[in-house]
Amino acid sequence: MSFIPCTIDGTEHLGTLRRLLTGRWMVLAVTALLVGSAPAALDIPLPQLPLLGIIGVAAALNGMAQWQLRRAQTATPYELFSQLLFDVVTLSALVFFSGGATNPLVSLLLPPVAIAALALPTRCVVAIGGCAIFAYSLLMFFYVPLPMADASRATRLHLIGMWLTFVVSAITIAGFVVHMTRLIRQRDAALAAAREQGLRDERVMAMGTLAAGAAHELGTPLATMALVAGELANDPAIPEAAREDVALLRQQIGVCKEIITGLSRRAGAERLENTPLEAADRWLDGLRQHWHAVRPQSGSRLIIGSDGTPPNIIADPRLEQAVLNLLNNAANATALPLEIRLGWCSRNLCIDIRDHGPGFPQAVLEQGGQRSFPPHEHGNGVGLLLTRSAIEQLGGSLTLLNPDDGGALARIELPQAS
Repeated sequence: MSFIPCTIDGTEHLGTLRRLLTGRWMVLAVTALLVGSAPAALDIPLPQLPLLGIIGVAAALNGMAQWQLRRAQTATPYELFSQLLFDVVTLSALVFFSGGATNPLVSLLLPPVAIAALALPTRCVVAIGGCAIFAYSLLMFFYVPLPMADASRATRLHLIGMWLTFVVSAITIAGFVVHMTRLIRQRDAALAAAREQGLRDERVMAMGTLAAGAAHELGTPLATMALVAGELANDPAIPEAAREDVALLRQQIGVCKEIITGLSRRAGAERLENTPLEAADRWLDGLRQHWHAVRPQSGSRLIIGSDGTPPNIIADPRLEQAVLNLLNNAANATALPLEIRLGWCSRNLCIDIRDHGPGFPQAVLEQGGQRSFPPHEHGNGVGLLLTRSAIEQLGGSLTLLNPDDGGALARIELPQAS
């Protein structure tokens, strides 16, 4: 028998094929036990030599097939088809030497057809079904009869054999149907998740295009405002009390220009995959200081929640913007200082941002940043969508929850940088 090499198609056929080969060992062992014990235990005259020879050949070919599949990553449906066809031929040969169609075990030709119907293309199912029907038909006329002197005893043994065949068939078919149904559900869930991710990425790309255009267009009005603010600062007629407001205005305009310049630089010359590594505590504290420069009225404290040397983190601009979005959301919810906690384990790194405000609304907890933009008091949720998308692109996850003792907690989990 030839084995078709594993080349294309997914891992589903490979998993089904490996389960088929593993289950075949049990079937061959039980068959060998019946062939060896039935003549003495049940007083049934069986031609043991040819039956054991068929079992031996089937075991050798099954071992060869498993050896070939040890390092395989995928399997074609035609390889699974060849193995199911081999089962039909093997069972037909065994039944030929043990009474043909009068042997109730002939009904075991049905499970290979059921497995093919669950896992193979239509043409393969038709071929397996046709071979099983053809084999059953031949066994009605061509077989080695088993001489049984007692007709009533033969009838009882036949009924017991039919019961055993039904049990084996029911267990085999039910097991494969349950497994294939679970695989189909998992695939559907993965497709739905991929579809939602595609929709989110499409929205993020659209907003990125709009942001790039807005950054370009805002350069001119910001330059005008900076010029006017500078003239106001140098005007001796401006009261001294207003000069502080003018200075704050100039500082905020400078921050806006810096943000736009950074956007243009990141969209152009910088390559995100070449971002440097930096100690996580130093990176987070620097980002926190930068945020305080933009929002001097907001307070925060950094807590290192793990022992030992902090791991490195990829100083990715997307991650910086995601953390800044969460800090702004938390500061908008309360005037109390925020808690920023950094923790890590052997594989992951966590950044917790907690405020002591009213907590996340239920709509934000259920769908925030996933399917839609849940509006809230200080915005429409676009920042949350961008934050979640950026973190997921970096291989991490964002968790939003309301602790039992009040406030809101946003947790970023990232894989540690190598």
